[in-house]
Amino acid sequence: MSLIVTVPTINDKPKDFDQLFQLWQQVGEDTKEVIFDFSQCFFLQQNAVAFLGGLARLIESRGGKVIFDWDTVKNHVCVNLKQNGFIYAFNTSEEPWQGNSIPYREDRYQDRDGLVHYLAEQWLGRDWVHISDFLRSVIVSTAWEIYANAFEHGRTDIGVFSCGQHYPKLGKLKLSVVDFGVGIPQNVRDFQKNPNLPADQALKWAFQKGTTTRGGRVTGGIGLDYLKQFVHINKGKLQILSHDGCATIDEKQEVYENRQSFFGGTLVNITLLCDESYYALELEPDDEPLF
Repeated sequence: MSLIVTVPTINDKPKDFDQLFQLWQQVGEDTKEVIFDFSQCFFLQQNAVAFLGGLARLIESRGGKVIFDWDTVKNHVCVNLKQNGFIYAFNTSEEPWQGNSIPYREDRYQDRDGLVHYLAEQWLGRDWVHISDFLRSVIVSTAWEIYANAFEHGRTDIGVFSCGQHYPKLGKLKLSVVDFGVGIPQNVRDFQKNPNLPADQALKWAFQKGTTTRGGRVTGGIGLDYLKQFVHINKGKLQILSHDGCATIDEKQEVYENRQSFFGGTLVNITLLCDESYYALELEPDDEPLF
């Protein structure tokens, strides 16, 4: 018996994340075949692309079959999915091309060099955001922590999924990273030996300065302090959703909350403004960049 999953129009407002998580909840562990129908979808942001790719690989990892009904995809949506390489990942006859997309990427294993290149060149290296070389290397090393956390603590068997998009008319650059592991709140609860810690408090702890996934330092956090600071001065936004918790950092505030919807893994959504401002750290050393 096939399960038909109808993919709606997805942006990156709170209700859009709820819709993505509902898609995940529809797919049971024993579902043998899933057909993704796009007839009701008129737009897919990069968070949906990364999430759908990960969900498809999750189904396959459980022994299920995934069918994307490409005939139901609207032409303009299809063009974007071809450009960013999503269709190529599932149908190798459609070669992607360079455009306004940060390519759809699947990382089954921790490919540090490949991911650093992806972040430095495909995301921040195309002159959409004007930053110094040193600041770019700092932001890349900080964003790398998102992947490090997923690989080292997320306990995901299928890896990490990424996709981004430059929106010239909106003046925004977005990147989403998704894993279907155990989630940040569970990691923090395990680390603190506090199984009843609410998701919002777990995320707040993980965002504290000095907490990081990297070896030799405090285990369990996500080490995103520099990225938080840059998002703040850039007037962008950083969103992390995991379990029923959500962290939102923008130019004005840092909010941690519990929500009604639940997702067992972690979704990170980064939005940067592409204005004419030039960003650099106040005191930049003369050393070589970190990456």
